[in-house]
Amino acid sequence: MPDLSTNTGGIHSPNPFWLASAPPANSGLQIQRAFEAGWGGAVWKTLGTPIQNVSSRFGGHTIGGVRGAGFNNIELITDRSIETNLREITETKKLFPKNPIIVSLMVETEAEWKDLIKRSIDAGGDGLELNFGCPHGMCERGMGSAVGQEPKINERITGWAVQYSTVPVLVKLTPNVSDIIPHGMAAKRGGAHGVSLINTIKSIIGVDIDRFVPNPRVGLASTNGGYCGSAVKPIALHMVAALARHKEFGLPISGIGGVCNWRDAVEFMLLGSSTVQVCTEVMLRGYRIVEDMIDGLQEYMRSHGFDRVDQMVGKAVPAFSEWGELDLNYETVAKIDADKCIGCQLCVAACHDGAHQCIHPQQDSRVPRVDESECVGCNLCQIVCPVPECISLVPVNNGFKPATWNEHVHQGKPLRPKKGAH
Repeated sequence: MPDLSTNTGGIHSPNPFWLASAPPANSGLQIQRAFEAGWGGAVWKTLGTPIQNVSSRFGGHTIGGVRGAGFNNIELITDRSIETNLREITETKKLFPKNPIIVSLMVETEAEWKDLIKRSIDAGGDGLELNFGCPHGMCERGMGSAVGQEPKINERITGWAVQYSTVPVLVKLTPNVSDIIPHGMAAKRGGAHGVSLINTIKSIIGVDIDRFVPNPRVGLASTNGGYCGSAVKPIALHMVAALARHKEFGLPISGIGGVCNWRDAVEFMLLGSSTVQVCTEVMLRGYRIVEDMIDGLQEYMRSHGFDRVDQMVGKAVPAFSEWGELDLNYETVAKIDADKCIGCQLCVAACHDGAHQCIHPQQDSRVPRVDESECVGCNLCQIVCPVPECISLVPVNNGFKPATWNEHVHQGKPLRPKKGAH
């Protein structure tokens, strides 16, 4: 049986699946039920000066018929007293001593950070997560992403936390920046033991077109919120990988953003995450989704020869390169499996209107014809095809040796002739 235990910046967990700091981690009873279901750890919903939250506060975005694929919230930090939260942390830790509880914190002054850090550790917190990512409500008060978007402030407050903490400190980074590297490096300079990312993305989920009010509606108005769910996974993967491959970074990463199943978790791990945090999928389907996540991860590790999670962490990072380092002489063409093709012609429409006009209908066959002399291997036909594995992109032996754009420009290496130039 593969070993699923993990170590993220000194926080040890029986498996890499954590609840993210959010409504599913709002109380002791919730987290206790989550641990019973199999979750490895939990990041407690952010503590600070308790907030009066609004009603309503969630919004969903349907993508391709999938409800909740994009999710938005305008909820803020805990609306319960700090004393209640700390008491429940202590109770939960006594019941589940092997499952790490990471306490998410967000306050303003150094004195407040010092006080809440000590109280969180005394209550039984195994680690701290500094919430530098909330994109609404708190940032207007100088906290959340207002800190996360300013490297100097990030570094200063992280330094306070590390100074006053006796447990590992993770910094939760905001995605509402153009480049994640300066912000991850600021956390490192501050002494963080690791980072977690991404937090939610500043967004408006939609508009009530009859009332002329953005959603989720609070009376006659609304505000921007935080976008999350499976729709944000590509953004999260990019930011995780960008930090993981940065030579001077080198801190452990807890990946967040659109983790819905074991495959998503594996992708985050291969790009550098030692643990993954989940929120939206739990809100939509409940704590028991972790059972399939654990089973799927174990089977994946067995089938790929991984005995421990750390053997797979970052395995795909070396393959994440800059565009100028890609092989421009690598060539593929589309192949259609006639036995699987249902003749829907979606690939024809997509290729003619959105790509390179190389797939054509045939009068005497339901199966379209691929003009390989014009096909550039763009993948669009494969993406729109409703039949799995009906269309494949097959490598072409074109006789040209590998050559990157940088090599072509600086060393004069020849490039294969362009296609699709008709």
